Amino acid sequence: MSTGALLAIIIPVAVVLVVLAAGVVLVRRRRHLRERFGPEYERTVEDAGGRLKAERDLSAREKRHDALEIRPLPGSVRDRYTRDWENVQGEFVDRPEDAVQDADILVTSLMRERGYPTEGLEQRLKDLSVEHGRTLEHYRAAHDVNQLSMKHEATTEQLRGAMVHYRALFDELLSNGGQARHART
Repeated sequence: MSTGALLAIIIPVAVVLVVLAAGVVLVRRRRHLRERFGPEYERTVEDAGGRLKAERDLSAREKRHDALEIRPLPGSVRDRYTRDWENVQGEFVDRPEDAVQDADILVTSLMRERGYPTEGLEQRLKDLSVEHGRTLEHYRAAHDVNQLSMKHEATTEQLRGAMVHYRALFDELLSNGGQARHART
């Protein structure tokens, strides 16, 4: 068999193998991102206007998150946050708007204590989405009600819902307090 005939067989086979390998990598990457980000994956796809752009964004979030030094919480600090949350919940009966605002402050404080940057809501949402994508919608909903509350436009039922939403993220952040994540090099 001539060299030309051999190349005519080998080159197309190599191209097909490369295309198949690239397809497998993309499918695995997509599956990884869907599993890691949960509902946040579809939300990001919708916001970005396409899967590839969204997947680049989600991968960038992972890289930023991996550079953060998310710390475990000592037991005494977890206990303090638990007591603080109980106080905020107790405040709800007499001052629901203040309780929701205090819940927001407490959740933000807990994020900071764990090592999450807390500047800007959008960046907080992106940073939290990497490990807390399944409870992130709770945080968004609570934050929206908190904004209404600051203008005295939230109903008592909305305020109650906000407390439940804040509690979902609070519990997750607190329970992950014993699991350290270290920056990758």
